[in-house]
Amino acid sequence: MSSREMILDAVRRNQPSSVSLPEVPLFDRDPPPAWPRFRESLERMGGKLAEPAPNGDLGALVRELHPDARVVCSATPEVAGNRALSDVGEPKELDDVDVGVVRAAFGVAETGSVFLSETDLGVNALGFLAQHLVVLLDPADVVGNLHHAYHRPEFLEASYAVLMTGPSATADIEGVLIHGAQGVRSLTVVAAPRPQA
Repeated sequence: MSSREMILDAVRRNQPSSVSLPEVPLFDRDPPPAWPRFRESLERMGGKLAEPAPNGDLGALVRELHPDARVVCSATPEVAGNRALSDVGEPKELDDVDVGVVRAAFGVAETGSVFLSETDLGVNALGFLAQHLVVLLDPADVVGNLHHAYHRPEFLEASYAVLMTGPSATADIEGVLIHGAQGVRSLTVVAAPRPQA
């Protein structure tokens, strides 16, 4: 047995027993409408909100939002991209994606965040290596705050999850705000009801 195998075996044998997650209380009994607050919070954090075209053509909306995009990779069947996630062997192959398109499980009004898990992203790196991210979100799937988010089943079932709030940004150098320093340069949320099954 190699040293590596001995260490991993010792770790497996000495795992702590599982403990139930703490109960997260809900402090608001009558939360205000979530969608207007979500929009305000999203825009405050540098994100944008887009309404789909009346004909519902989400692919045309993505092309309108990013007319110069050469590589569009979509993790949702609602928008066809020209780079299939099924063709991606390693996450680093997404480093030339101009626009990533995903559908968020839900949004959080308090922070303007969208919840993305491995199920929503397909390949986790899509949410960070794409230059621009377009997120489809059903307005009915917006919760008021993080306390409500923790009660969503998607939060408990995900192996990987991120609450993404606006595009990547930094103001470290001379206090100048720069978007896209370590991730997506823009994040656009599209108010798109979930398709009926």
